[in-house]
Amino acid sequence: AGKIHIPDDLSDVIDEEEDDDWKIWGKKQSKSQQFDLNPSDLDKMEPSQIQAELMKHQTGPIFGFVKLRLGVKRTPDVVSETAIKWTKVLKTGGLDVRFMGVDVTTIMFSTEAGQDLDELKDFILEQPDAYEVKIGDNVYRRPGDPSLEEVVERLHSQKGKNDGPASDKSGKEEL
Repeated sequence: AGKIHIPDDLSDVIDEEEDDDWKIWGKKQSKSQQFDLNPSDLDKMEPSQIQAELMKHQTGPIFGFVKLRLGVKRTPDVVSETAIKWTKVLKTGGLDVRFMGVDVTTIMFSTEAGQDLDELKDFILEQPDAYEVKIGDNVYRRPGDPSLEEVVERLHSQKGKNDGPASDKSGKEEL
C-alpha cells in the first residue's frame, strides 16, 4: 500500500476551510449595534414592549436578583454554593456573570456585558432552584408559574392549616 508523504513546508498550501464564524470567533463584539426601531413604531407599542426592546440593546453593566423557590429549607452556605456553581457554569459558557448570595431565598448577580441579558435570563430560569429573575422593573419567570405573592400566600395558608394560628413566628426567614 502506498503511503502519502506530507512535507514540512506548507507555504504553498491554501487553506479555504475557514468560514466567517471561525474568523470572528474570540473577537470582541462591536459595541455599536444598529437600532432597528422606527419612532413611528414606538407609538403603537406598550411601554413594557418598548422597555423590552431597549433591553435587547443594553450593552453596559446590569445587575438583578434571583428569587429561589420558596418552601425549600436552605442555609446561607447552600445559597453561596449555588451562586458559586452558577458563576462557574456561566464562565465556562463564556459569560462573565458574578452571583452572590443575599439571603436564604435571594441571589444577586452582576455583569458588565448587558448584551448577554437574554442568554443569562434563560440560563437562570432553566435552573431548578430559581423561581423568578428581577432586572430593573422587569420580572421574569417560567410560563405558567404564578406570581411570587401567590406562592407566598399559598405557603402561609398551608403553614396555618398545619400548625394552627400560633405558627406565624417560625419560618419568617424562609419566606
